[in-house]
Amino acid sequence: MGKGRTRAVSGKNLGVLSTTKSGLLNIPSAPVYYPTEEEFKDPLEYVYKIRPEAEPYGICKIVPPKGWAPPFALDIDSFTFPTKTQAIHQLQARPAACDSKTFELEYSRFSEEHSGKKLKKKKVLFEGEELDLCKLFNAVKRFGGYDKVVKDKNWGEAFRFVRSNRKISECAKHVLCQLYRNHLYDYEKYYNRLNKEAAKGCKRGLSEEAKSEDKVGLSSLKRRRRNNSDCERVPVCDNVDKEEHHDQMCEQCRSGLHGEVMLLCDRCNKGWHIYCLSPPLKQVPPGNWYCLDCLNSDEDCFGFVPGKQFSLEAFRRVADRAKKKWFGSGSASRVHLEKKFWEIVEGSAGRVEVMYGSDLDTSVYGSGFPRVNDQRSESIAANVWDEYCANPWNLNNLPKLKGSMLQTVHHNITGVMVPWLYVGMLFSAFCWHFEDHCFYSMNYHHWGEPKCWYSVPGSEAGAFEKVMRNSLPDLFDAQPDLLFQLVTMLNPSVLQENGVPVYTVLQEPGNFVITFPRSYHAGFNFGLNCAEAVNFAPADWLPHGGFGSELYQLYHKAAVLSHEELLCVVAKVSGCDSRASPYLKKELLRIYNKEKMWRERLWRKGIIKSTPMCPRKCPEYVGTEEDPTCVICRQYLYLSAVVCRCRPSAFVCLEHWQHLCECKSRKLRLLYRHSLGELRVMLLTIDKYSSEDTSQSNNLRRQLPCSDRPCALTKKVKGGRVTLSQLAEEWLLRSRKIFQNPFCSDACATLLREAEQFLWAGSAMDPVRLMVRNLAEAQRWAEGIRDCLSKVENWSYHGGCDTEKVRWGYLKELLSFDPVPCSEPGHLKLKNYAEEASLLIKEIDAGLSKCSEISELELLYSRASGLPIYVEESDKLSQRISCAKVWIESVRKCISDKRPATIEIEILYKLKSQISDLQVQLPETEFLFDLIRQAELCRAKCSQILNGSLSLKNAEAVLQELDGFTVNVPELMLLKQYHSDAVSWISRFSNIMVNIHERRDQHNVVDELDCILKDGGSLRVQVDELPVVEVEWKKAHCRANAFKACDTKMPVDFIQQLIADAVVLQIDGEKLFLDVSGVLNTALCWEERARDILARKAQMSEFEDVIRTSQDIPVVLPLLVGVQDAVSVAKSWLKDSQPFLSSAFSLAPVSCSLLNLEPLKELVCRSKFLNISLEEKGILVKLLQSCEQWQLNASSLLQDVQCLLDTTSVADVLSNGLMSKIDHLVTSMESVTKAGLSIGFDFLEIPELQKASSTLRWCNKALSFRSFAPSFQDAESLMEVAESLSISRASDILLHSLFCGVRWLCRASEVISAPSKFKICKLSDVEEVLAGSQVFKLYMLMLCLFISLGICKIDTEDILFNLSEQLNCSAGLTPKVFCLQDISVSFPAMVDVLTTAVRKHKLWQEQVRQFYNLKCEQRSWSLVLQLKEHGNATAFHCSELEMVVSEVDKVENWKQRCIESVGTSDGDVYPLLGALKKLKQSLDRSLFLYDKSRGLSPINLCVCCASGSEEQEFSTCSMCNDCYHSRCLGSTTVYTNHSEVYICPYCQLLKGGSLSQNGGSPLRFGGKCSDLRKLIEHLSDSENFLIGIEERVMLQSVVDDALACKTFLTDTVEFAFSYVDKDLSIICNKLTTALKAIEVAGVYDHQSKKALDLALARHSWRVKVNKLLEGATKPTIQQIQHYLKEGLDMNISPEDYFRQKLKELNQTGLQWIDQAKKVATDSGASSLDKVFELITEGESLPVYMEKELKLLRARSMLYCICRKPYDGRAMIACDQCDEWYHMDCIRLRSSPKIFICAACKPEAEELLSTSAMMDDERLSPKFVEPKTPSPTHTKLRKKEKKVVPTLTQKMLAFTNSSRIFNYSSGIDGLWWRNRKPFRRAARKRTVLENLSPFIHRQ
Repeated sequence: MGKGRTRAVSGKNLGVLSTTKSGLLNIPSAPVYYPTEEEFKDPLEYVYKIRPEAEPYGICKIVPPKGWAPPFALDIDSFTFPTKTQAIHQLQARPAACDSKTFELEYSRFSEEHSGKKLKKKKVLFEGEELDLCKLFNAVKRFGGYDKVVKDKNWGEAFRFVRSNRKISECAKHVLCQLYRNHLYDYEKYYNRLNKEAAKGCKRGLSEEAKSEDKVGLSSLKRRRRNNSDCERVPVCDNVDKEEHHDQMCEQCRSGLHGEVMLLCDRCNKGWHIYCLSPPLKQVPPGNWYCLDCLNSDEDCFGFVPGKQFSLEAFRRVADRAKKKWFGSGSASRVHLEKKFWEIVEGSAGRVEVMYGSDLDTSVYGSGFPRVNDQRSESIAANVWDEYCANPWNLNNLPKLKGSMLQTVHHNITGVMVPWLYVGMLFSAFCWHFEDHCFYSMNYHHWGEPKCWYSVPGSEAGAFEKVMRNSLPDLFDAQPDLLFQLVTMLNPSVLQENGVPVYTVLQEPGNFVITFPRSYHAGFNFGLNCAEAVNFAPADWLPHGGFGSELYQLYHKAAVLSHEELLCVVAKVSGCDSRASPYLKKELLRIYNKEKMWRERLWRKGIIKSTPMCPRKCPEYVGTEEDPTCVICRQYLYLSAVVCRCRPSAFVCLEHWQHLCECKSRKLRLLYRHSLGELRVMLLTIDKYSSEDTSQSNNLRRQLPCSDRPCALTKKVKGGRVTLSQLAEEWLLRSRKIFQNPFCSDACATLLREAEQFLWAGSAMDPVRLMVRNLAEAQRWAEGIRDCLSKVENWSYHGGCDTEKVRWGYLKELLSFDPVPCSEPGHLKLKNYAEEASLLIKEIDAGLSKCSEISELELLYSRASGLPIYVEESDKLSQRISCAKVWIESVRKCISDKRPATIEIEILYKLKSQISDLQVQLPETEFLFDLIRQAELCRAKCSQILNGSLSLKNAEAVLQELDGFTVNVPELMLLKQYHSDAVSWISRFSNIMVNIHERRDQHNVVDELDCILKDGGSLRVQVDELPVVEVEWKKAHCRANAFKACDTKMPVDFIQQLIADAVVLQIDGEKLFLDVSGVLNTALCWEERARDILARKAQMSEFEDVIRTSQDIPVVLPLLVGVQDAVSVAKSWLKDSQPFLSSAFSLAPVSCSLLNLEPLKELVCRSKFLNISLEEKGILVKLLQSCEQWQLNASSLLQDVQCLLDTTSVADVLSNGLMSKIDHLVTSMESVTKAGLSIGFDFLEIPELQKASSTLRWCNKALSFRSFAPSFQDAESLMEVAESLSISRASDILLHSLFCGVRWLCRASEVISAPSKFKICKLSDVEEVLAGSQVFKLYMLMLCLFISLGICKIDTEDILFNLSEQLNCSAGLTPKVFCLQDISVSFPAMVDVLTTAVRKHKLWQEQVRQFYNLKCEQRSWSLVLQLKEHGNATAFHCSELEMVVSEVDKVENWKQRCIESVGTSDGDVYPLLGALKKLKQSLDRSLFLYDKSRGLSPINLCVCCASGSEEQEFSTCSMCNDCYHSRCLGSTTVYTNHSEVYICPYCQLLKGGSLSQNGGSPLRFGGKCSDLRKLIEHLSDSENFLIGIEERVMLQSVVDDALACKTFLTDTVEFAFSYVDKDLSIICNKLTTALKAIEVAGVYDHQSKKALDLALARHSWRVKVNKLLEGATKPTIQQIQHYLKEGLDMNISPEDYFRQKLKELNQTGLQWIDQAKKVATDSGASSLDKVFELITEGESLPVYMEKELKLLRARSMLYCICRKPYDGRAMIACDQCDEWYHMDCIRLRSSPKIFICAACKPEAEELLSTSAMMDDERLSPKFVEPKTPSPTHTKLRKKEKKVVPTLTQKMLAFTNSSRIFNYSSGIDGLWWRNRKPFRRAARKRTVLENLSPFIHRQ
């Protein structure tokens, strides 16, 4: 059977499955497979076979073989489960989670930006309630924005998102549209603009900072905070604290580092790093930003709410109620179910909530499949249970089958390794998703209603996600990870419309459904059902698993398992099969290359510390130990991680190492589990398991060595670059030297630390690893030698007090190295101690091997204790000595103890067995053996007595003899117990016998004696009182029965037996038994009397007297029951007869209810069996006789009616007064019926009489219709009465004939009742009705013939039917015309009406045929309309009527579509024709413009209309020479006087280069613009018309002209695209003509219009650039770059003149800017001449660069005594001359309150001269005064005007009143006397803005 072909497909290729459609949505079906028994044995093998065909569908269904039927393992009665509530109506049609407060905050900020002031919140009312603008904005965004909602008229759908479950009128839709336009339209444009800026990578407010960051640095506190507005200053500290203080923590990684990328929510003020978000952001977004918690408020956030706990029976009731509510008690089709479900999902069916028991962990709630550890139900056979427990298709076994990649996973992952159970109801759904980690999934349907699945193949996952985001943009904006949450549905038809393939499958009970990796799937349940699902992972899953792992890392989602660990563990398994090897090699090579790339990159960045991770305890399984996770992306860190000592509990992956902390890279450490070399070996090892071509393996081996070479791995160092191999060789040389000298621990530890940067690498570092192992071994050996020697010396020095010994095993291991790992001097000293310990060990072994005395062993132990080396033999010696001492103590204790039975005999035996184990000479052995012999003699004597017959006397003698024995012998204790039990039993019996016959509680006495008797039988010692107990027990039992007879009534037999027993036991003379005998005699006398009255059937009074007498006798009397039964039966009969007796004594019934005759007969019969004499028997007999007489009369009347109905000659009956006979019978039946009711009985004949009367009345009514034609309502009413009387099923001749006639009458009246009925009946139907009236005579003759022959009715009907078929066939009629249902009574009036209708219909058909015989041009439109009107009035349903109606509808629909495309002409009889003519005139004007531009037409016509120039006043454009009517120009005409030159709006537009933003025309032309494509479609549609219409001819002319215009426009646009010259007048004229023509034409082509818009945009760009270049002001570099970018976006040709000109200017300007920036930041390195020369050059350039020129002019300003420009050092200003000085130049340590420079007040420095000079000599003894000239040497300098200092001159570091830069302290030894103050332009420092971008941090 191959791969299990589906039964739905007959072909051999499975590809035809995609053509099968199913369900309402027209979705192709996924493949269905039917495996054979052999194919079904291995699930993974079968999935491997079908995967190539099934995976392109994303899903498939597998139907197991018929023999596979696993039992449902759960106990249905006790199974309970939790549920979730699903709001189905919100799975798709729900508004995005919206926090109104957050929206109000954002909206108010938008309003402030646009209005310039803070606005108060205003309520927007809609239909009397406040309108939620947040929900309205999201709803409109869902449907594509305001413009698209208006175009598609979707305001009703948008309103449903704002206020659900409400209807909206058309007027309200218009109001809602206006409210959105007024309040939200501008905000929508602002919102969209921000999103576009974010997509382009713009950062708000950071562009200038980013430019200056590389040059002067940024503050460490640069972060995006909303409270740092432009009007606030950010404090910046020059001295950075060593201890970092973070005022904001990231909510994800819990770190306050990297504040520059900390994104703060503009509402809750919580922080997230942009790289910690899910998904992460690459840059700070523009505008305000809000976290997901603020966007998704609690009340609006959507999810599945936990529901109630249900039992399966309770859930079934809920599911049944829900399904009955939707579809009633009947069943619904799949089409109906799917249609209703998607109506609910799309929100058009109202609010719907269902319960779903989903994701039930089978390890908690139980599995539907049998499991080994589960309890088996009694209803399931053991062999069946065991069979399916081990079955591979059992979902509990599937994940760990052979060949599954999950078989190495140690822990059970619920839902992945452990199946989940699903209990669903109608419409419970699972939303679009793909499986965790891109696993396969298998779902089994246990029982219940079907489950409908939809699937998108994994190859189309990207297209699916794109459609989802485009269809639900608001939901994805609020929740970017929406597809991970499994709460959203989308109609598959939407996916199909967008080109995404979708497939479906219907899963029924017993079916498996498999979903493939990355395939999105969803579905819902058709009703109550139970399913189970689990994931599995065959070998081909591995690449998909890698994709899933990367997806989790991208979205920062926690993975279900470590994909890297799984690959490594599977690779280590020796049984890796050939099928898995290719996939495994590919994945391992991928992670190897990735790991290699990142480790090398970290090494280049300076991370040289590395440490291998701790090895796994169980490396052959996945998940045995919990790996740390990356604090950023939350992925498992199995292969490698990065850590830092500043955050010991935080780990990151290699990709996020920069986000761990702000420490330098050399402080970070790489953790790795495998080196690259180990990974390479692991990868190559897989090749031996592969059965593929060796060429791939060779290719892999060629790749790996290339990728493993470390020579290419280099990094920068001081003096050049160095490779990893060079560093390794250098390290190896230094490492070899350590073995040549005495061992140094510090040097070794240093080398091991340095080796950490090599160990992670590939196999090229194997020599380093070998050397590391040697160094580590040498270090451990040397430290071990030193440690042992230190312990020996310390022990010897302290005498063994509180010091540790050296263990002999460890010492022996250290001394066993040959050769020794390194040179260690203490090795020889330690060897001497070891030899001494070895000799002592030999002596101890010799002492333990023989039986020595305890004193010798103690001597050896004392020697071992004095040795500084610990030997294990000393413990054995100590244990031998302590055991011997304990044994001696125990034996002595046993011998000295004299108390009886205190020594256990087992202890003596145990001490005896220990003698051989001790191997020590002990003197107490003989005493022990003597005590054991005495105990054995006692034991033997007691056993002998117990085995024989034991009397009480013998037992007492033995116990007296052995009294006081010290050993506890078990047999002696047993004998004592037997003796004690016998003595106790005798005492108990004696106590009971005291006054035993006088006790009234004899039942207690019986119990006590019974207990004594049982205990005596179990005694081991014989006693003499046991026979006496048996006799006393019988007496007590007899007395107890006597007391019982006295207290309660007992049977006579019981009392007689009791007296007999008392006589036997000789206790009958007791008073108790004498009283019992008297009662017995009284009872016997009563029995005799009762027997007598029963025999002679006495009166009721005698029976009652006997019953009263029995109440005084305390005995159960046998005949009392018979007497009571006789009385009870008689009373019951009287009670039942009471209604009939009342009826017999009255003339009318006593009640409204009628009596039945059968109970009366039963009562008469019962009276014969009464045992008591009664008078009422005769009364009932007479009443019964009266009833039987009435029944006889009624039966006779019914027979008369039947004879009338069974007549064989209907015609004779009709002519002999049938109606009068019927009236007579009806009167007689009414009289008899009244008499029967007066008796008061419910006779069965009464309903028959009433029915017969109604039937006869119906016959009279039917016969009355022969004389006139009734209405359809009358005939139908008569048929309803016939159905209620079951006349249609009657076999009577008359009734059958009348019923057939009435039915024919019904059909005929239905045809002629109204003209509208003609549409639903054909001519053949009318002819059939007429033909039915012609066969009545033949039918009646045949029917009478067969009845006269005596044939039964059923056979007659069959024979007539067969005969009628033969007659009809011979007559050319259809077989159904002549049958038993045809009429047998004629209705002439109705036949005439039908004949007339047929004649009119045929006449109309002839007119239609004549019409279609005409030529096409002769078939006029008016004639067709007349035929349609006449046919609707007179014709029956026929092909001609369909043809005429169809043709008219087709033409009218075509005209309507044309009108929608073209428009209408007001006041025209034919609106379409008039509109086409006007359109033709517009096209003629357009062609005229094109011809005029080519010089082909000299006629002057207005461009806007078709009127001539002579009729109206017009203006002529001086540029294009086109004419315009003043009326057409309107307000666009610009005149001051008649002498001025007029320029039309088109020329003004193109010459100016400012195109309209909205694409509108400069002039306002009326009319609708038609789409050329639609016109061509309409013309093509009209080719199939069967009639000729004038509109089609006109449309052909319009299309021809429009195509000609399109050709002209295409030529113009192509010319514009190829034009690259400087002269713009040529292209301007052509574009002007094209623009006029396309706007005048009235027809547009989208593609041509788009091309023209692009040509106009390029022309506009050229005009703007020309104005920029030829303008009076120089262009800025920003303007040039802006236009260059615009030109690049428009694809302006590189040969274009204006683009080349802009490139030249841009290159020139950028070169000058680079020089200017270098000079401005060189801290005075360049001379002033070079600065001024550069300024002059910049001013002469054709580009204006204001910012750079300002920087250069600021650079030309010199300060301080050093005469240097500003360089970032701390400065202070003089309070008199405002000159600035560097604080380190004037040697100031701190800022004084008032500072006056030396040039302004030289005497102020004299006070400090001495101390300053001393400080200067102490700090700088060789100080030389700067070569800068003093102020007095600057007299010749030109005095400058005092100007405001620039920002660069005002650089300060504090935001307080301080005026200094604290970078250095000290005072120069400068002493200026008699100096004039500086006359330089300066001013005092004022409060400045934030200057942090210009401050250089040192």
